[in-house]
Amino acid sequence: MVEVAKWLSIIGIGDAGLGELSTFARGFIDRASLIVGGKRHLAMLDDSLPTRIAWTSPIASTIDTILAHRGTPVCILASGDPLCYGIGVTMLAHVPISEVTIIPAPSTFSLMCARLGWSLTAVETVSLCGRDPDFVTALLTPHTKILILSAGADTPQIVAELVTRRGYGDSRLTVLEHLGGEWERIYSDIARSWSRTDVAALNAIAIECQLDANTTPLNRLPGLPDSAYHHDGQLTKREVRAITLAALAPLPGELLWDVGAGCGSIGIEWLRSHPCCRAIAIEQHTQRLQFIADNMSALGTPHLQLVCGTAPAALADLPTPDAIFIGGGVTVPGLVDACWTALRSGGRLVANAVTIESELQLLQWHQQVGGELTRIAIQRTQSIGGFLGWKPLNPITQLVVVKLIDN
Repeated sequence: MVEVAKWLSIIGIGDAGLGELSTFARGFIDRASLIVGGKRHLAMLDDSLPTRIAWTSPIASTIDTILAHRGTPVCILASGDPLCYGIGVTMLAHVPISEVTIIPAPSTFSLMCARLGWSLTAVETVSLCGRDPDFVTALLTPHTKILILSAGADTPQIVAELVTRRGYGDSRLTVLEHLGGEWERIYSDIARSWSRTDVAALNAIAIECQLDANTTPLNRLPGLPDSAYHHDGQLTKREVRAITLAALAPLPGELLWDVGAGCGSIGIEWLRSHPCCRAIAIEQHTQRLQFIADNMSALGTPHLQLVCGTAPAALADLPTPDAIFIGGGVTVPGLVDACWTALRSGGRLVANAVTIESELQLLQWHQQVGGELTRIAIQRTQSIGGFLGWKPLNPITQLVVVKLIDN
């Protein structure tokens, strides 16, 4: 392979503009034969500079134009730190770092912490630029501090309403506009009382989470209360769900197939375990798909991918999973075989059975591929007259198996 010299530069710019750039950073702009950026950044340039293009929406065609100039000096103007929810992350999926020079400015998050006196290592961060506001929901826990990259002037109002709706209306929201620039402004209010309309388009939001009275917080560990979900009875119960997630053992960046997803609880709690986790919920019932959509929103996992269809046919062409959960349909002909074939080497398959027929299927699979069979029996108290008694839930047989190379 012929090595190509560094031809692409990505320069971070603060709200104060080009005047704050070092001579080194400014040199990449001056030497470029093509400059790419947003309209705000391109407006900072004088007419003597070379060809410039603004990002399109979607940006794929602009990226193609940049790649067509490979080997010639191209400069991308970015906001703040290009690798903090920025264009640098996108471009490095197309161009190796050996061909790129990145010069960051202070990120919006760093500037926010500097203004608020918060430690950057002790906050949660999220971008809502082109992303669903429900991502904030998963971060809401008592006393947590959250920093948000805003999508526009209406984002603070949207976030205030969401936070209030999720039981954190007593939280303090602070909006920071044009950080580091001439028009910098900071103001705050309680979420439930938010009514500001004179918000600048370029803003960021800080939340000091305060749980409302009589609201039960949801932690990020597996085993959320059953009451946290909308469902029609097809719900992996809390205790079994915690055991199942422990067996699935999610790791950052891994992909889960939740086959026969029901109300989506396994996929949702897989995603809540780490922001980089990915999951696909496969479900054939229209009403249950709506339950999944409702639960995704309520529990802060709008990135759960939904596939409407019947397995195993619906599994075709899906990306290779790191783990698979089969919560229903174990007895469907060819389903377990299809899942096993699709699973990557080293991946985990977890299947739960309630009926004798499905339990028999798991026993046969255990004899074929090994793994571990576990019997899960849960009892909960219920009233019997003036006393308490134990009411057993349906016992679960669970197969956990890792797909080794020699499997």
